Amino acid sequence: MLPPVIVGVDGSAESLAAAEWSAREAVRRDRPLRLVHAWNWHPRQGAGEPATAAQRYLARRALRQAEDRIRRTCPGVKLDDEQIEGPATTALLHAAEQADLLVLGSRGLSGFTGFLVGSVALDVVARAVRPVVLVRAEEEASDEHLPADDGSPSTRTGYRDVVLGIDLGDPCDEVIEFAFEAARLRGARLHVVHAWQAPSPIGLGAGDIGLVDGPAQADEWLGFLTAVLQAWRDKYPEVVVAETVTEGRAQSVLVRAASGASLLVVGRRMTERPTGPRTGPVTHAAIHHVGCPVAVVPHE
Repeated sequence: MLPPVIVGVDGSAESLAAAEWSAREAVRRDRPLRLVHAWNWHPRQGAGEPATAAQRYLARRALRQAEDRIRRTCPGVKLDDEQIEGPATTALLHAAEQADLLVLGSRGLSGFTGFLVGSVALDVVARAVRPVVLVRAEEEASDEHLPADDGSPSTRTGYRDVVLGIDLGDPCDEVIEFAFEAARLRGARLHVVHAWQAPSPIGLGAGDIGLVDGPAQADEWLGFLTAVLQAWRDKYPEVVVAETVTEGRAQSVLVRAASGASLLVVGRRMTERPTGPRTGPVTHAAIHHVGCPVAVVPHE
């Protein structure tokens, strides 16, 4: 059996939006969808304490709400559900090990201050061994698509770009392949973005790109990006690819580039650190400030 797309649900608006998005993604990937609810998603009891009747009722209600919403909006998806006892982070990490993709919700904040990503979601993103997608509470099917000719939202138009943030100092096959596959499944353009900053003369070595002036540096980086992507263009000839190299902080460049995208793809290195797993500054900025769904792909 193919690994399912798995989504964590708890009855909140953000988890329902994530459930809808995950249903559409499951159909695109031709995968089954599994809804997962952990007993103490909002932990109020000690580890090992049995779930109460009230908790079981709330869990069943949360799953039923998500199921009903998916049946209305995406009736063709193959759907099942699972209730798991234990801390939410542990339960979701265990579920992710069995998943093709894990999907979680993030709550939007007013104005332009970004999105609130709960501690459970942050912990899962930082530690999961499979890709995790974060979906904001207000996400709708039409947000993935270009507007209609009259400017109105539509689900009948083509998909907006899939954006890939790439670090040319460490281009990772797992992250690049995920982005190309996401673009292929949507019939979308893939926009690959790399941000560079002029290094200090002290840090330059012989032959470094930083030895040339600004415009020439940009051309060098673009040539490097084209070379890195060539094998993937050959593997995915149907995917139209746009390449951008921009001087600036990667966090800011990526947030701007993902404006109006259908999906942003970023990577997360799985190496252990003394302080424990973390997402890194670029991925951290993306999941807090990018409005479209964000896929975080772990890699060695």
